[in-house]
Amino acid sequence: MPKITQLIIRSLTIITLLVINGSLTATPNTRPNIVFILADDLGFGDIKSFGKERCQIETPGFDQLAREGVRFTDAHANASVCVPTRKAIMTGKYAWRFGRSAPSGPWGFIGSQFPKGQHTLGHMLRKAGYKTGYVGKWHLGTKMQTTDGKVQGPKNVDYKKPLLDGPKQHGFDYSFILPGSLDMYPYVYARNNEWLGKVNSQKGWSAFNRVGPAADDFEDHEVLNTFSTEVEGFIKRNAKNAQNGKPFFIYMALTAPHTPTSPSDKFKGKSKIGVYGDFVMETDDCVNRVLNSLKANGLDRNTLVIATSDHGPASYAGRELKATFNQLKELEKEGHYSSGPYRGYKFSIYEGAFRVPFVARWPGVVPKGLECKELIALQDLMATLADITKVKFENHQAPDSISFYSLLKNPQGPATRDFMILDGVQGRALRIGDWKLALCPGSGSSGRWGNVPKSDTAWREALGSYGKRIDSRSELHQAPFVQLFNLEEDPSESKNLAQQHPERIQAWIKRAQKLIERGRSTPGQPLKNGFKTIPLFKGVPRMVFK
Repeated sequence: MPKITQLIIRSLTIITLLVINGSLTATPNTRPNIVFILADDLGFGDIKSFGKERCQIETPGFDQLAREGVRFTDAHANASVCVPTRKAIMTGKYAWRFGRSAPSGPWGFIGSQFPKGQHTLGHMLRKAGYKTGYVGKWHLGTKMQTTDGKVQGPKNVDYKKPLLDGPKQHGFDYSFILPGSLDMYPYVYARNNEWLGKVNSQKGWSAFNRVGPAADDFEDHEVLNTFSTEVEGFIKRNAKNAQNGKPFFIYMALTAPHTPTSPSDKFKGKSKIGVYGDFVMETDDCVNRVLNSLKANGLDRNTLVIATSDHGPASYAGRELKATFNQLKELEKEGHYSSGPYRGYKFSIYEGAFRVPFVARWPGVVPKGLECKELIALQDLMATLADITKVKFENHQAPDSISFYSLLKNPQGPATRDFMILDGVQGRALRIGDWKLALCPGSGSSGRWGNVPKSDTAWREALGSYGKRIDSRSELHQAPFVQLFNLEEDPSESKNLAQQHPERIQAWIKRAQKLIERGRSTPGQPLKNGFKTIPLFKGVPRMVFK
């Protein structure tokens, strides 16, 4: 069959699918309202429409979005822990490009993670005419006023004085936040940079029981309901303006199902796999409440809703409230696989740490019920929303963000991204199309909570196999110090093909080094990184070198 005929047939097939699925109905005349929901430690397999028969939790909120929108099954967080993922989402820039953050106290007392004047999602959308809001876990650092003028910490914050650096300084007209995770003190909310409640208590919660400053009335099991109520209020307050062509953007950053596993009384006992399932169900209900609020305010037709997770699940969460080694393995015995068909958990360099559930719904633009199998990254949100809202970036803005707007409209269209760097705790990896190159011999994790092989053990074994210590880092660019997987054929990353493809490995490492050196992933003038040197291989123990 002639190529032109094949092309015509393929085009007609795609058009037919789009018509059937409703994406060729009239596009809304105004720019959409935008709701971005980011869960915390939610695994690919924790959502029914992603985990399917390997998921034993009911998730009607996410699943409604999947039915009424597009399900992205190769969406990736750029990091396997919270803060670097959130920095990249907010800025469209890999977190390791930034210089050192501001002086920090522990946990929720971390200092600002952004340099002064950093361009953010909030700035971008506010400039585009959006009313911007942020509700939930911030964990991007703050500047708190202290009683002694020293770096903020558990004993010196003046809670009667507002934050000097918070969402308000980063482009958000309205905010209601918890400074860190739900098990990271201080346990106190701040609305528009003003602390709420009297902070006279010391509290801690299950899992790690980190005891620290807390508002007297703060309770862990009330947080998800509080966040949902805040978002519902934001939607209602801005509904009239939104209907009159003045759209809003609300970033909803949930604290769950990250530990402490703290479902409200309404959800206790709801799941057949115990308290972890209960908490995932309540997390999912936050999505459902947003959808109901949009509908109740007449905004569901012209609102883009995106829901995802900041990285993979924590293996220490499960039926026990206390953080326990390899708990998720116990749930796997009951048929629930939080990482889905993928290997590894939070902290590692395997797919279970990075591949996240990702759904998007925008009636009339995004087709219904389709799956997109192309690679996208969470930091791509910024360029995608810029495309949608017709924002043009300056050269230094969003340097690692690549728009997938075309895939929202046509999920079966060509890939928009074919390469990204993944950041584990003690190692990095590269995604290249269907391939994955791990730049370390093990899990890229200490293995404290269940990831295997443990990083130190794997390095010792690799060194023994190599037969000697190395003279230079260039010797690391080969087996046995790297792992190579074909994810299309081997999604569980069980077959290391590094020995068979040395040329590919060298080419991909060279490409990654160039991406680091240019200060950007996108076209444009080279940019400077915050650090003078950024080694591609990280977490390499000293014992490896002569």
